[in-house]
Formats: sequence, structure tokens, C-alpha cells
Amino acid sequence: MKITANEIKPGMIIEHKNDYWNVLKTQHVKPGKGGAFNQVELKSVIKGTKLNERFRSSETVEKAEVDEKKFNFLYIDGENCHFMDNQTFEQVEIPKSITGEQHKLLKENLEVTISFMEGKPISIELPTNIECLIETTDAAIKNQTASSSYKPAMLDCGIKINVPPFIESGEKIIIDTRTLEYVKMMKDTPYIMNLGHGILPETPIENVETLIRTVRDHKKIK
Repeated sequence: MKITANEIKPGMIIEHKNDYWNVLKTQHVKPGKGGAFNQVELKSVIKGTKLNERFRSSETVEKAEVDEKKFNFLYIDGENCHFMDNQTFEQVEIPKSITGEQHKLLKENLEVTISFMEGKPISIELPTNIECLIETTDAAIKNQTASSSYKPAMLDCGIKINVPPFIESGEKIIIDTRTLEYVKMMKDTPYIMNLGHGILPETPIENVETLIRTVRDHKKIK
């Protein structure tokens, strides 16, 4: 299937130069002169070699035909990431080297798409947006809004990104997993929780308490 260069994102498998390539990282660039392009870091599925390629925005590439299945992340054991199919309970493991820095964004029960070629898992694709916690960054600058003066910040997962100057340590943000870039700050969103029916009299009180705690702790991403 043909896709544009702008649609290339980490976790995809593309056909390029008579080989199959796992997309590790992308960066959309708009230079002062010339057309925009997508700088893509690739790793050969067959040979294991890496390649940095620049695709013009107007270019198209062939997305490889692979089997894709939904899995939930379980844990990392040494150099491998473990996932489970919640329908069949099938478990697979994928080396961290296949995922690039994306393995640092994996959280328990996070749903991902795993691509298989000839029955072998070869790549994972994360949700486009993920919530992260700012572990450390410089002090916020009062009355300053998001602008070109971004500052470095370290996420709780160990990834370093740039954020607007008003972001503080301890705040939650949304990042784009394709580019590992800041998207927006998390904000509490008031809402009403409705079960749609009453709570049965025989429901254990600890279940009700757990439900209330879960609702209170839940953060809704718009």
C-alpha cells in the first residue's frame, strides 16, 4: 500500500531499496529554503543494518504487507519486551533493539500493534499520543507562553525532550510517540461518572471503594 512520506511513523514496515525496513524514528523538517521532508531512521528487518533516509513530503513509499495484531504490554525482562494478546492470551517477546527509544514509553497494559512477518514479530506501533510525567526541567518562566524558546526536560521514562518554558517539574504532558515531541499539557477535566444502573445490594463495599478511587484518579485526555 502506498503512503506519503508524511505518513511514515515508528513501528511501520516499509519497502525501500529492495529490502524491508522497520521505522525506528521520524523527524518532520521544514527548512527555511527548499521543501519540507521527513528524516527517517530505519533498520533492516532481514540484515539488521541501519539507514538514515530523507524523504520529501511529496514522495510516496510502499508500506509492507504484514500481519498486524493488537497486544497489551506486560513487562521488560532484560533486553526483551513482553506482550500478551488479551483475546487468546498468546504471549510474544520483542527485543528492545527493534523498538528504538519507544520501549521507554511502554506502560503496563498499554495496547500496541505488533507486526508479524512469516509468523515472526518484527515491530511494534504505539498509540500516537501518550501521557508522560516531567521529572526534571528548569524553573517555569512567569507570564510566558509557548513559543520558539523551548527548554530541555527529562521525562520519568528517561527520554529527553524540549517543552515550552511554562512547563514545570512534576507536571504531566502529552507527547507524540512518532517524533518524541511535546504536544500539550495535561489538565484536569471535570466530568460526571454514570454507571447507567444502580449498584447491586450484594456488591462488596471494597469494590465500591475501588471504583470511587479509580474515578477520582482518572485523567481524561482530550
